[in-house]
This record gives sequence, structure tokens and C-alpha cells, in this order.
Amino acid sequence: MDGTDVFKFAVKTMSETALKTMELGNLNSEDIDLLVPHQANIRIIQASAKRLDLQNDKVYVNIHKYGNTSGASIPMALCEARAEGRIKDGDVLLLVGFGSGLTWAGCAIRWGKGGTTN
Repeated sequence: MDGTDVFKFAVKTMSETALKTMELGNLNSEDIDLLVPHQANIRIIQASAKRLDLQNDKVYVNIHKYGNTSGASIPMALCEARAEGRIKDGDVLLLVGFGSGLTWAGCAIRWGKGGTTN
């Protein structure tokens, strides 16, 4: 695989998936309390957050601790963010991932007792 092409694909896909997820949930960047992306690469996370107009404090990153843990990265990040107090009841979380086979998915959830998004 060509690293540059994979990087471009990942940033484009993660950003577009996040935007489509927000559109389907009638959300905008201001509504998002925390982006919890797949922890594949810090540059991909940073570039995607920039495209979504999200400040660093609204993006959860733990790749520096564990590296790319593949399909476990989002659940691990959710668990860790919650333990750190970064997620509170009612927060709107945007989860976006991509992986081998060049697959991707996203979802928006309202955490805890705050109900659900559209």
C-alpha cells in the first residue's frame, strides 16, 4: 500500500463519514462534545479534526499510549475518556472508524441518561 494514498483516503473518509453522520443526526460541529476516532495515526486524527472544525479539546486521542489497536481503538478510547471524566451524561459523541479492506463507519450517540440523537 502507498502510505500517502492511504493517508489521503483515511482523512477524506474519516471526515466525510463524520460529516454525513452529523448530517443524518441534524448535528453540527458545535453540537459535538467529543470526537472519538479510530486511533490509527495522529496525523490522520488531527487532519480530520481540522476538517470538522473541532478544537483539540473536543477530540479524544490515546494513540500515543497504545498505538493502533485496530478494532479495539474506539471502545478503549471510550472507556478511557469516561474514566478521565471527559464524557458526561448527555454528551454528544461522534465515533468514526476505518480499517483494513478500506472500510469505514460512523455514529453519533448521546451518552448516558440524556437520550438519543436522531
